[in-house]
This record gives sequence, structure tokens and C-alpha cells, in this order.
Amino acid sequence: MKERLQSIKQEAITEIEAADTQKSLQDVRVQFLGKKGKITEVLKGMGKLSKEERPVIGQLANEVRDEITASIEEKADLLEKQAIEEQLKAETIDVTLPGRPTHTGGPHILMKTIRDIEDLFIGMGYEVAEGPEVETDYYNFEALNLPKGHPARDMQDSFYITEELLMRTHTSPVQARTLNAHEGRGPVKIICPGKVYRRDTDDATHSHQFTQIEGLYVDEHITMSDLKGTLNVLAKHLFGEDREIRLRPSFFPFTEPSVEMDISCKVCNGDGCSVCKHTGWIEILGAGLVHPNVLEMAGFDSKKYTGFAFGMGPERIAMLKYGIEDIRHFYTNDVRFLKQFHQV
Repeated sequence: MKERLQSIKQEAITEIEAADTQKSLQDVRVQFLGKKGKITEVLKGMGKLSKEERPVIGQLANEVRDEITASIEEKADLLEKQAIEEQLKAETIDVTLPGRPTHTGGPHILMKTIRDIEDLFIGMGYEVAEGPEVETDYYNFEALNLPKGHPARDMQDSFYITEELLMRTHTSPVQARTLNAHEGRGPVKIICPGKVYRRDTDDATHSHQFTQIEGLYVDEHITMSDLKGTLNVLAKHLFGEDREIRLRPSFFPFTEPSVEMDISCKVCNGDGCSVCKHTGWIEILGAGLVHPNVLEMAGFDSKKYTGFAFGMGPERIAMLKYGIEDIRHFYTNDVRFLKQFHQV
């Protein structure tokens, strides 16, 4: 039996040296040290030995098993090191090669325009206010001096859900809600960006869904000159320091007096071209002093408080600023269009 154990040891050593993968080495372990391995077979035959031989053979079997185990572990370490070396060789990086460019996305040009305007007004002390896109008839119209049956409602062809619920047609309801929340105490100084909805035919300059940014400033002693100064800062920020503005009389039910603001055409510098329809001016937004009725309905004393409001379309601002000819480009997700504004 001693000879048998020595033979098993030599056979195991030979096969361990020949093993070239972790799997083949594991097979050797099972072959010699497993429950049905060759060492186990020898130990099962010890019952036939005399009492004097059993401890001798048992000790030898343990020594052979320990030597085989040590050899397997040593070979396993060697195979692991070899595998790591081969992996490192295969994954060697040539640091002299140029890097691969990574194409990253960026904010949509419309969102950039909105954030640019937000940043300007936040710097002027305004807060950004938001409200629901599904609005009540009261806040969308009545609280803005547009009672039921008012002809100006027809100008905003609305998506009604019920008789009292609709998709908001402008962000002015956010102004009305904010005024109510202040319970007749000023100042109120907010801008309201968001999506609005109107039943309109989509074409190069119209969309049934678009965005608006409206502003509101209510306090004591607010005058038309405060409005004009604010709009002048806005125009120069968006279109350059050399832009001039003009205010033309207009009508909005929620402001009195009401004005339209034009800027001098940046293409022809006011000389007249096809962009400005040869007038030298381009219409940008509507504005005016908050109507006393709007203030009174929100609980403000219109003899003590005055204010101004204005509203603009970021799509129109972006189209004029970046020479975009079709409003539908903002919504069709054409990557070729979007890539043009990565560096803006």
C-alpha cells in the first residue's frame, strides 16, 4: 500500500505539472482528492490492514494528500498570474493614439433661450413661478378681466375639457394665482415660463402647443417708465446692446394701457429688409400696466398698488435670434437641426 500511495503521488505531480488551465487543474484535484478520488480509495482499504500498519499507512496517506494539495495550490497561483499577464498584454493601451471623440447631447435650443431669459430676470430680483397646464376657466379668463361672453376669448381658440376646465391658453393664470396667494400685499415680482395650448393649424409660424414667458411686477408707484426700462434691458440682453425698442399702443383685456414692443431689425439695423417687412422694426412681445380690475379681483387696492405685465414667446425669440425659419423645427427632433446649437 505504501508503494500504491507513492505511485499516486508521482502520478498526481505529473498531471499537476501538465495542467495548463484552472479547469484542468480542478479535474486533477477531483481525480486524486475528491470523494471518489484515488487517495480516498486507498483509505477505504485500510480496514484490511493490521493494527500495526494502519497508523503508518494513515500518516503516509495524509502526507501524500498534503503534498498533492500544496502542489495544486502552487500551480493554481501560477496559472492565475499567467492569466493576468495575458490579460494585461491583450488590454495594453497605446497612450500615443489620439482619443476617441465622445458625442454628448446638450440642452435644446428652446430650453437654452428660456433659461437665458430666466437668468436675466432672476438677476433682476424676479422669482420663477409655475402653475397647472390644465386650468380652470376662472383663472384662465375671468380673473384676468375676461368674463364669460367677452369677445376677446375668441382670440384664444381654446381646448376645453369641460365647461370649466381647459388647457391653459397662456401663462397669465399663474400671475392670477400668485396675486391671490399674496392676499393684497405687495410686492409681487415673478416670471412664469411654461407650455400653453391653442386650437391652431400647425405651420411655419404657428403651433397648437408652444411656450410662453410672462412677467409681472406689482408694487407701489410702478409706472410705464419702469416697464419700458425693463423691456429695454431685455431687448439688449437678447439681441445686443445696439438694439432699440419702441412701444406701440395695443389692447389686452388684462392691461390698461397696453402696448406692443418692437425692436430695431438686427439684419438691416432699421433700414428695412425682407425680415422686418421693410419697416425697420420687428414685433417681439405684448405688455402693459396691470388692469385695475385684475388687481381688485385678487384683493389688491388698485389705488395703492400698480404694476406691469408682459408676455413673450420663446420660440419667436429663438427664431429671430438664431435665424430659424420654421417653428416646427423645435419639435420634430431632427438631430441635424439640434446639432447646430451645441455651442450656443
